[in-house]
Amino acid sequence: MKKPREEGGVNMTPMIDVVFQLIIFFVCTVELERQAIDESIRLSMAPHGPAVEVKDPREVVIEVDDRGRISIARNYMSDTVLRNLLRNVVANHGQTTPVIIRAAGGTRHEDVRKVMDAAAYAGLWKVSFAAIKEVAQ
Repeated sequence: MKKPREEGGVNMTPMIDVVFQLIIFFVCTVELERQAIDESIRLSMAPHGPAVEVKDPREVVIEVDDRGRISIARNYMSDTVLRNLLRNVVANHGQTTPVIIRAAGGTRHEDVRKVMDAAAYAGLWKVSFAAIKEVAQ
């Protein structure tokens, strides 16, 4: 009597588990990044500015609201604390760490200048400003 030949198959369960784990990871990561940005800050328009193609994972996003309050990831701080924090960033990641300033359209230049001075004091020179390239339809 002949034994029936067994068909070779691939167990898909571990692969499906990995896919679900990746989906959960990316959903959580996007949510954390969204929570770190203050949506009440309305950026100015810059239709002719370059669009950001590749985001540097070392970049520090500093927000200045229209009342002049400085924050990183919704943690408000004084300009002195910001200076010390940026000096630590330079010590850990170097002077080429990019700094992105997100300032509301009505923010006084004096308040934005405090952030620029803190970056210069720390030795950071890659400073840029966030703006809206185009209006969402």
